[in-house]
Amino acid sequence: MKPCSKNRKLLAWLALDELDARRARELRAHIKSCDACRGYLKEISAVTERLAAAEMAPDIQASETFHQRLVARLRTEQPVSLWEGMLAAVRQNWRVALPAFCTAALVIATLSIPVRQPTVSPLAPTGSQAGLPPARELDLPPTIANYQSVANRSLDELDELLTRQANGNPPSAPIYTTSMFALASASD
Repeated sequence: MKPCSKNRKLLAWLALDELDARRARELRAHIKSCDACRGYLKEISAVTERLAAAEMAPDIQASETFHQRLVARLRTEQPVSLWEGMLAAVRQNWRVALPAFCTAALVIATLSIPVRQPTVSPLAPTGSQAGLPPARELDLPPTIANYQSVANRSLDELDELLTRQANGNPPSAPIYTTSMFALASASD
């Protein structure tokens, strides 16, 4: 039979006379009613008595073959380099390592392919822009659409336009937007 799981460690301490008096009394009271714990205490007590009776000779020497086996085993457990470790892992688990290696090679190859930029220069005028005068000469009204079109051509041009508009006079004619027309029609 197995002793009570909560008492195993306490029974071992009792066999070594390491329990305080209160716990020892409580455990001895429990042992009187529990056959499993009583049997476990007898077994542990027998082991501790045998260990206490055994004498250790102070001049014990390990044999030369023991040292040779120990050194050989330590050499086999020495850390290996990263590449040696990877090769050993591939040899042992080649069914997993081969697809992983192929996937990694495919990703590296895909990332190393240069991305081709369009051959048409974004600053070159398109067909609709070819007939227009340069944006620097135009006095564009301050609308989001105008700012976006100038920014798409060049950020320097956008900077010049914003600087020119900030330093210049406000436009003489009012600028109408669709939101203004919506407000005017809603009030009618």
